[in-house]
Amino acid sequence: MEKLIKEIFMLYNRDVYLYLYSLTHDSHLSEDLTAEVFLELLKSAGSFRRDSDVKTFLFSIARHRWCNYLRKNKRKAEAELLSEFIESGENLENHMLYKELEAKISDILKREKERDRNVAILRLNGFSFHEIAIKLSISESSARVIFFRVKNRIKEILEKEGYYGQ
Repeated sequence: MEKLIKEIFMLYNRDVYLYLYSLTHDSHLSEDLTAEVFLELLKSAGSFRRDSDVKTFLFSIARHRWCNYLRKNKRKAEAELLSEFIESGENLENHMLYKELEAKISDILKREKERDRNVAILRLNGFSFHEIAIKLSISESSARVIFFRVKNRIKEILEKEGYYGQ
């Protein structure tokens, strides 16, 4: 069994890594998740039913690991993204500031065009630009540009209202 796992690792390690990198756009995170995929394979090798391709099975594990990562880190990702709107290094752990800023950004987003609002909401919910592009049927570069522009509009409004750069 160990020899088979090593062969599978040699055959599919790079494919799994590249798949995860396409989701994460982060080489270190992709490496970590790839390692987790193969650890999961070791644990669940006995339950593999062979009704699907090994590569499909690995990609399924990889996707599941990515989703778990997003769920676990959603709050952290939101805080990191929201921190882009505060230059002064305010502590976003302060629950009241976080909630106030979140509500203000939500109000601002309601004024955006639907596509722009959807891009921003998906990004703030931890989706990669690649996933946003697929979900909204736009190019990945369009998703990046739209988010960049929305983020700048939000920063301008927050600055005018005294939230930004205090």
